[in-house]
Amino acid sequence: MNSSSHIPATSMATDNPYRALPPLSVVLDALVDVPVASQLRIRIVRIELNRIRAEIGSGTQYTSQQVIARCRSVIESLSQTRLDEVINGTGIVLHTNLGRAPASGATAAAMARAAGSYLSLEIDPETNLRGGRMSEIGRLMCVLTGAEATLVVNNNAAAVLLTLAALCSGREVIVSRGEAVEIGGGFRIPDVVGQSGCRLVEVGTTNRTYASDYASALSGSTGGLLRIHPSNFRIEGFVSMPSTSELAAVASEHGTILIEDLGSGALLDTASVGLRSEPTVTEALEAGAAIVTFSGDKLLGGPQAGIICGRSDLVARIERHPLARAVRADKTTLAGIATTLRHYVAGDVATSIPIWKMLRTPVEELRNRAEAICVGNGASILDSTSSIGGGSLPGETLPSVAIALATPHADELERRLRMGTPRVFPIIRDGSVLIDMRTVLSHQDTALTKAIRQALR
Repeated sequence: MNSSSHIPATSMATDNPYRALPPLSVVLDALVDVPVASQLRIRIVRIELNRIRAEIGSGTQYTSQQVIARCRSVIESLSQTRLDEVINGTGIVLHTNLGRAPASGATAAAMARAAGSYLSLEIDPETNLRGGRMSEIGRLMCVLTGAEATLVVNNNAAAVLLTLAALCSGREVIVSRGEAVEIGGGFRIPDVVGQSGCRLVEVGTTNRTYASDYASALSGSTGGLLRIHPSNFRIEGFVSMPSTSELAAVASEHGTILIEDLGSGALLDTASVGLRSEPTVTEALEAGAAIVTFSGDKLLGGPQAGIICGRSDLVARIERHPLARAVRADKTTLAGIATTLRHYVAGDVATSIPIWKMLRTPVEELRNRAEAICVGNGASILDSTSSIGGGSLPGETLPSVAIALATPHADELERRLRMGTPRVFPIIRDGSVLIDMRTVLSHQDTALTKAIRQALR
């Protein structure tokens, strides 16, 4: 049946605006080609017609064609994902709004296999007994860091919360005043400590805290010392903070524990790529931290996760806490973390994990790629700087190269790139649209070339 024959010919019912609303059957006939289950089509159209009816009551006018077009757009939008691949031209390596660290090909494949099949997640194939959820990752972390045991949860905020709730609830937790901070997404350390059931005791000053400050605050109510990575800020100048080993000595002397939140969780020395040296998980454990927590999706380079590692007796207590089940990682995350860790065991991090490839790429290689993309696009090349982002290495940058698109309408060109296929997220600086090459994955160069041409047209 031809739906157009049922559409009223009038463009606007001026005497009664509600007459512009075509009957439900007419709208459904006009949308018969939209790939959606028939019952859902009816439900969506009814909901949208009610919304349009309310808007007409507020003075908005519609034609019947506009009503049908709007219903079509709403239904078609259901099949369009927001989570499509984008090109990161911002120069921020760990861009939180763009999903932070892209996983390696092997990690992505492992996660897809885990999602699409059964696997021996909590059963030992040899004994046929339940258990072993963390055995693979535990062995890998032990080899890489010396941790006695490991637990993976859904993110690092959950890792800190769970650790405090399991080990220190109802007791005092001592934190430097300079570390009682708020980081991304409203994650405030005082709130997290309170939510865990602990009582926060601040020591020292914003810029200077000593091991003796922690020692003076210890009491029979102390549950532990908590060290927090500053994540997204840095205090410089007249500052002093005790080392992990100094705090561990205080904790040991007084029969308590040191919990260290490393945030980004580097397993490799970041100084190797020309950045400020970030404390590694191994260094924190060797210095005496009883428990170390960190993210799986930042400097580790894997999927989003929170990793808790350290003394086996403490990790066992954390794992037994009721909250542990509420925040535990699923099978796809565990498969992704395990595969990411195997890159470190194999020693192929620099060639396999995307963020470490980005951090290590020489500027001349970035320039060569930029020159190839600029050919025929009327673009120029500028020196630039990339930042690490994602709450990692605040203030640290790397030299980079950017493609500059000069235009009198930078906002419009930026929007065309952002809304194109594929989507490109650039930055605007001094009236030019810039695409920083350090954060463009090498396999995206051809797609970026086409996207630039399309946007400039």
